[in-house]
Amino acid sequence: MESTAMITPGLARDLAALGRLGEDTSTESVLRGLTAALTAGVPGCSGASAEHWRDHRVLVSGSHSELILLVEGERELGEGPSIEARQSGGRATVTDVLTETRWPRYDALATRSGVRSVLVVPIEVPPALLIVGLYSVRPGAFSPQGASSLADMLAEQVGVAMANMWEFEEVRTDAAQLQEALAGRSLIDQAKGIIMQTSGCSAEAAFEELRRISQHHQVKVADLARLLVEEHQRKSSKRS
Repeated sequence: MESTAMITPGLARDLAALGRLGEDTSTESVLRGLTAALTAGVPGCSGASAEHWRDHRVLVSGSHSELILLVEGERELGEGPSIEARQSGGRATVTDVLTETRWPRYDALATRSGVRSVLVVPIEVPPALLIVGLYSVRPGAFSPQGASSLADMLAEQVGVAMANMWEFEEVRTDAAQLQEALAGRSLIDQAKGIIMQTSGCSAEAAFEELRRISQHHQVKVADLARLLVEEHQRKSSKRS
């Protein structure tokens, strides 16, 4: 029973829900959902933070603005449990910041934020690394046994959520690029029609003229076509 003391039915439900995708799903929304789920579902947890590291860039989310400042302050100090977890790849725990001796400057910063105990769990979700922090206003809030089972659940559920989100973003990006390509093709066809109408040339010759002008002015054919169509529409509206 001790090993699952940090996992509640509500937490399990909320973590599983992170993998459900919607139009507004993003890295930021997943991180916000994660910190909210931990704060509400882990007994003794007063707040949570999440750092998303990818390509040496970091995105920080927190259940409370003070915790975002604490994480960012820790990074500026260069010491603390989050940095320890990121460098070692293992969990980092502060049982009580008032008696902790490893990171005195971090302890002072955490104390000013009202934090007494901390649990930090690193989660590898290639190509990213998540650093998840749990904070409590009382000392000794996170047991080692409970931390182990919680880390396993986070690795599984958050890993699935992030993988689903990246796949969704890739599909969404491909769809947007396809839509853009189709729109560009439509504009090119309209521009070709305008050139054919004014010069009496073939479709092939009209496209070659578009390409020649685009190369001369160093603009994309689609952009040139859009300008030609817009100019033609302006002239038509004036005549009407």
